[in-house]
Amino acid sequence: MTSANTPPAAAAPLLDRSDERYQVETGVAGAIRTFIDQVRSGDLGSLPVIVGLAIIWTIFQSINPIFLSSTNLINMLFDASTIGVISLGIVCILMVGEIDLSVGSVSGFASAIVGVLWVNQGWPVGLAIAAAVATGAVIGLLYAQLFNRFGMPSFVSTLAGLLAILGAQLYILGSTGSINLPYGSPLVDLGQSLFMPAWLAYSLVALAGLVMFVSGKRTSDRRRAAGLSGESMGHLLFRTLTPTVVLEVIALYFYQDRGIPWLFGIFISLVVGLNYLLTRTQWGRMIHAVGGNREAARRAGINVRAVYSSAFVLCAVLAAFGGVLASARLASASQQAGTGDVNLNAIAAAVIGGTSLFGGRGSAYSALLGIIVIQSISSGLTLLDLSSSLRYMITGAVLAVAVIVDSLARQSRVSHGRA
Repeated sequence: MTSANTPPAAAAPLLDRSDERYQVETGVAGAIRTFIDQVRSGDLGSLPVIVGLAIIWTIFQSINPIFLSSTNLINMLFDASTIGVISLGIVCILMVGEIDLSVGSVSGFASAIVGVLWVNQGWPVGLAIAAAVATGAVIGLLYAQLFNRFGMPSFVSTLAGLLAILGAQLYILGSTGSINLPYGSPLVDLGQSLFMPAWLAYSLVALAGLVMFVSGKRTSDRRRAAGLSGESMGHLLFRTLTPTVVLEVIALYFYQDRGIPWLFGIFISLVVGLNYLLTRTQWGRMIHAVGGNREAARRAGINVRAVYSSAFVLCAVLAAFGGVLASARLASASQQAGTGDVNLNAIAAAVIGGTSLFGGRGSAYSALLGIIVIQSISSGLTLLDLSSSLRYMITGAVLAVAVIVDSLARQSRVSHGRA
C-alpha cells in the first residue's frame, strides 16, 4: 500500500517503457524490422512499384545498354512531366473514390485555347495560359455540380465531358486543325531545351533532405514530450540521409549530360506541393476521410460536397495545366492533343504508383512513380524498335497487376485491423 505522502509519479508510473508496445526501434536493424512488419500487415507503400521498376530497368538495360544512359533518361524526364501533371489530378479524384475520364480531352482543349488566344488572337502568353487553366477549373466545377446536386456518377459525367470537350477542341481549332507555337518563345523553350543549373539541383536535393530531417526530429520530440515513443536519432538519420545521398548521385549522373529539365522541376514542385496538402493540411485529412468512408466523414461534420468539389476542380485544373505543358513540349496545339493514350497513361500512372481505386489511400508520389514506370516501358520498347501494340499490352498487364496487389493489400490490412 502506498503512503499518502508518496508522490504520484513514484506510486504508479503512467507509462511502462519496458512494454514492447512502447519500444523504439533503433538504427538500420530497427528500420528494417519496422518495414517488414508493415509489409506483413499489407501496408506495402511504394515497394511493389520500386520492385517492378527495378525489374523493368534490368531487363531493358540488359537488352540495350543505351537505356540507362543519361541522355535517354533525360528524354524520359521530359516526356514524363506532362502526363505526370495530369496524373496528379487523377490522384486527387481517386482519393475520394471517384474517376475523371475526360482529363485527356481537357488537356487537349487547354492546349488549343493557348494556341488560339496566343498565336491567332495575339494575347500575351501568360494571359492565354491563365485562361486555359481557368477553363479547366470551370469544367471541374461543372462535374462537381452534376455529382453533388444531381447524383450523376462521375464515370458518366466525365465520359460525356470527354466527348463534348473533344468536340469543343475540334471546333476552336477550325479547319486547319493545328497551330504551331513560336519556336524560341519562353514556353516552347521550357518544353524542349531549358535545364536547371547544376548547383541549384544539388542544393534543392540537400534542402529536401534537411527538411525531412527537421520534420522528423520535431515529430519525434513532440511525441516524447507527450510521453509517447519517439524515433531514434539513428533511425531518423538512416531514413533521411539514404534517399538524399541516392538523389544527389542521380543528379550528378544527369549532369554528365544536359542535366535536369525545368519542365521536370515544375512537375516535382507540384508533386511536393500536393503531397504537403494531402499530408499536412486539414483539407488533406478530409480527402482521406471522405475517400475512406463518406458517411462516417459526413457524420463527423465534414462538408462532403465541398471536398468532392475541390477534388473535381483540382483534377481538371491539373489536366489543363498538363495540356499547356504538352503544347510547350510539342510546340503545337492540334486536334490530336490529349487523344490517344493520354487518358490511359494518366489514370494508369496513378494506380500503378499506388493510389487505391477504392479511395482513401494514395499520395502525390504515386503519380511520380507510376509515370516513370510507364515512360520506362515506352522508352525501352522504342529503343528496341518494337511495335506500340506491345507497349499497350505491357502497360495493361502492369496496371492489372497493380490493381491485384492493391486488392490483396487491402484484404491484408482488413485482416490485421489496419484498413
